[in-house]
Amino acid sequence: MNLSNLHPSVGSRKQDKRRGRGPGSGQGKTAGRGHKGQKSIAGFSQKRGFEGGQMPLHRRLPKRGFTNIFKIEYTGINLVEIAEMAGKEIGPKELRAAGLIKKETERVKILGRGEIPSSKTIQAHKFSRSAQEKIEKAGGRAVIIGNP
Repeated sequence: MNLSNLHPSVGSRKQDKRRGRGPGSGQGKTAGRGHKGQKSIAGFSQKRGFEGGQMPLHRRLPKRGFTNIFKIEYTGINLVEIAEMAGKEIGPKELRAAGLIKKETERVKILGRGEIPSSKTIQAHKFSRSAQEKIEKAGGRAVIIGNP
């Protein structure tokens, strides 16, 4: 075997369709573009959502609502989930290790569903009123940490 007798395996390489090369090719004259119109002209490039001059779907649909770009999102965690965790101090690192939040930089709000059996110091960005009362009733502390 040498370089002169190497060739691709049969059927792995397909020849390009040669358009506009006479009537015998089956793709002659208009080369599959039809007659006239902006799409038949050389250099035509179609924009995303283009519908041949008809008003595109994304412009026919009504605009609805409002998106506040300054909205601060919090990940809610209930006391039930924290009660199952070991340790006296619980912060974003411990919540991340337990799989309750995806990133340590997420803003966390502690919610009041469930009870907390022992005193724990919980660090979060926000606490609901009922969660704060339950934590303090159990002898723990609710520490508000600054936003990341």
